[in-house]
Amino acid sequence: MTSVQGTAVDIPTEDGTADAYLAHPDDGKPHPAVLLYMDAFGLRPQLRSMADRLAGAGYTVLVPNVFYRHGRAPVSELPEFIDPGARPEIFERLGPIMRSLTADRAMRDADAYLRWLADSPAAAGGPVALTGYCMGARLALLTAGTHPDRVAAAAGFHGGGLATDAPDSPHLVAGRVTAELYFGHADQDPSMPPEQMERLEEALTAAGVRHRCEVYTGAYHGFTQADTAAYHREADERHWAALLGLLERAF
Repeated sequence: MTSVQGTAVDIPTEDGTADAYLAHPDDGKPHPAVLLYMDAFGLRPQLRSMADRLAGAGYTVLVPNVFYRHGRAPVSELPEFIDPGARPEIFERLGPIMRSLTADRAMRDADAYLRWLADSPAAAGGPVALTGYCMGARLALLTAGTHPDRVAAAAGFHGGGLATDAPDSPHLVAGRVTAELYFGHADQDPSMPPEQMERLEEALTAAGVRHRCEVYTGAYHGFTQADTAAYHREADERHWAALLGLLERAF
């Protein structure tokens, strides 16, 4: 495992300044860049740890606080171990913040994050890869379709609402995607039921997108997040294998 350097950085956007975490190998060289989109619980030690693991595998990883319009991370106070079922007030606080991040706002921000990475001496030139968790999976798919020339690969894990009936459903960007995509769905995830999995698969296939969608049996929404009640160790390790395989193909 490579020695890793992690730092807090600020990213100027059209709407303010997004605080973020940057991790990269501590060797003074540029490395392929990965934009990691957070889950609803936000930029916290768990996501920094995931970024460090990716950096140890040879990547420069940026984890922005996508809720920066509501303050610097942590935007909402969280317990060390997150169990929304036991503490429903967590989602009561986060729900309105999540809904306020419209696709238009998120994609303006994506442009800022990608520009920042393009200018960073820690990041190698050329397209970047994306990985996103829960709501971050939606942001990863939207970014791949909105900025196709800047995205080589994108992954999403336990994403919800990726292929709804809504006129702005993320799957509708499929026709603009040029990256290779990977989605790891949780079969115990009511936010991504089988009919949405099927709709996403059909949209990607019809658009000729290189992709793989897999269902993780016995896993719940949030299975990669070790600081939550949804964590599933076996599914998490499967996610790491799939993600690292995608990145190797991309770069």
